[in-house]
Amino acid sequence: MTQDDRPPAGPGAGAISLTRGATWLPALALVALIVGAVVRWIEPENPWVWRGWMAVLVIAGLPVVVRTVRGLLRGNFAADVAATLSIVGATLLGQPVAGLVIVLMQTGGEWLERYAEGRASNAVRALEEAAPRTAHRTGADGHIEDIAASEIRPGDLLLVRPGEMLPADGIVDSGRSHLDVSRLTGEAPPDLVQAGSEVRSGAVNLEGAIVVKATRPASESLYARIVELVRTAQAEKSPIQRLADRYAVWFTPATLLVCAAAWFLTRDPLRVLAVLVVATPCPLLLATPVAIIGGINRAARRQVIVRNGGALERLADVDTAVFDKTGTLTIGRPEVVAVDPLPGHTSDEVLRIAAAIELGSGHHLARSTVDAARLRGLSLPTPSNVTDAPGMGVRGTVEGREVAVGSPAWMAQRFPAEREALAAARGAGLRGIVAVDDRIVGAIEYADRARDGLKHFFSELRRLGVRHHVLLSGDHQANVDGIARAVGIADARGDLLPQEKVDVVRQLMRDGRRVVMVGDGTNDAPALSAATTGIALAAHGGGIAAESADAVILCDDITRVADAVRVGRRAVGIARQSIVVGLGLSGVAMVFATLGYFSPTTGALIQEGIDVAVILNALRASME
Repeated sequence: MTQDDRPPAGPGAGAISLTRGATWLPALALVALIVGAVVRWIEPENPWVWRGWMAVLVIAGLPVVVRTVRGLLRGNFAADVAATLSIVGATLLGQPVAGLVIVLMQTGGEWLERYAEGRASNAVRALEEAAPRTAHRTGADGHIEDIAASEIRPGDLLLVRPGEMLPADGIVDSGRSHLDVSRLTGEAPPDLVQAGSEVRSGAVNLEGAIVVKATRPASESLYARIVELVRTAQAEKSPIQRLADRYAVWFTPATLLVCAAAWFLTRDPLRVLAVLVVATPCPLLLATPVAIIGGINRAARRQVIVRNGGALERLADVDTAVFDKTGTLTIGRPEVVAVDPLPGHTSDEVLRIAAAIELGSGHHLARSTVDAARLRGLSLPTPSNVTDAPGMGVRGTVEGREVAVGSPAWMAQRFPAEREALAAARGAGLRGIVAVDDRIVGAIEYADRARDGLKHFFSELRRLGVRHHVLLSGDHQANVDGIARAVGIADARGDLLPQEKVDVVRQLMRDGRRVVMVGDGTNDAPALSAATTGIALAAHGGGIAAESADAVILCDDITRVADAVRVGRRAVGIARQSIVVGLGLSGVAMVFATLGYFSPTTGALIQEGIDVAVILNALRASME
């Protein structure tokens, strides 16, 4: 493979930098070999077989030679030199079979690479093919027009019919339905949405038609960002791929030295040619990127989008994990942890009446209250005359009774006569006071809790070699310590500003640690960028955190961090194995060729077998 046609590494560059030679070259070489072998079997003395092979060798080998010479003129000295010398030597020494096998190896390997790249690009194609191309925009007069998704602007009212994917992020303006968000979050249960619900592109409408008011263009929506993350995952050249190139660069001079030794010892040009044909380390330039891209593809199937091959390699090498608290190690929103009724009332009664009024509220605690009531199996009546006081509380009518739920301060202002009841309902944590017909009936306590299964998750990280764990948060130290004790983290630091998180991460790296930072919020973005590898939890949008991270977990499951580390280590291990095996087998074959154990033709077939074996080994990185 020549290197002069390789695109530059970096954004927009191909993930696997290979010469895209004419597709007919491997086919021509293979057909010539097969047809010539059949004719020679029928007529062993037919002179036209050798002549035909030589003609095809010149035709098929010339493009490879020209590309290599162009590369040398540009300063690219790599494995192509050995292959080109093999082709030229085979032509000059009248060894067309050996030369054609080298041509087939050089150009046919490209087919294997495209096959592997196709396997690794399934996630990209699936996302892009599923992306909505059109949207139904509703005008002020009620007229509906079909527009391209790229024409969506903030403020547009978009009709989304059952079975259609939301083309842009927005807020439900009217209608009620369930949305399939599994493509975005990996979670099977559909989300119920109605007027006021925030929705994201990529979700699929399952039931009734809804009208969504777009909040950003389709090109800036969550789904578009996810597609772009997957697309750019193949845009940079991995450091381990550069390592493979460096191996190839020094391996070529070593090959030439062995060739010189073979000539000095034997004065036999056929032995020199045999050394050349077994010394072309194409597996390094093919198998390594195949393994890296396979790892990226496998991670994508686990809902982890790795930005590029370099990120995958760095992820495979981490030994320290740093976590944000809220939304990362915790569920990210307060849940109902206790219902405290006052005398004369039951907890179910207080929770039911509070959840009913919260059905009409957009407050962040409303969903938690409703979820807790439904978890208990309580039937919720429909509220009326609901008035939401932002940041304070909500009031309205439920089953003919006036109900209010709000903060202790707001309730004290509304019901000054209920001073004693308010005092009894107050508590140390976050609480909502519940009143019915101007009387305090109880309180609901909320708290953010640690995610389920974290102890097993941290045990798995330790098993993978990530043994040092740190918890960083802007929350109060007391709250941070509580979560740290719950999950088993000894190093927990609270009351941190974003810059202070960065300072901690950088200090760990100065101490020689290779750090993976895991977070989900805007305040985590600087630390995600500063770490050896940053992983963002983007189940709730991601934003700048996702843009700053090297990898993005699309589902609301932090245990995928361990999956990402496991996949990265496996892919990089296979890539390194390919380097060692490819060079080792070629080196052994060079020794046998120098000693005269096989001809150039046999050597070419042996090298072809080495190439195929190493590339097939690299394909394991994309398999479950």
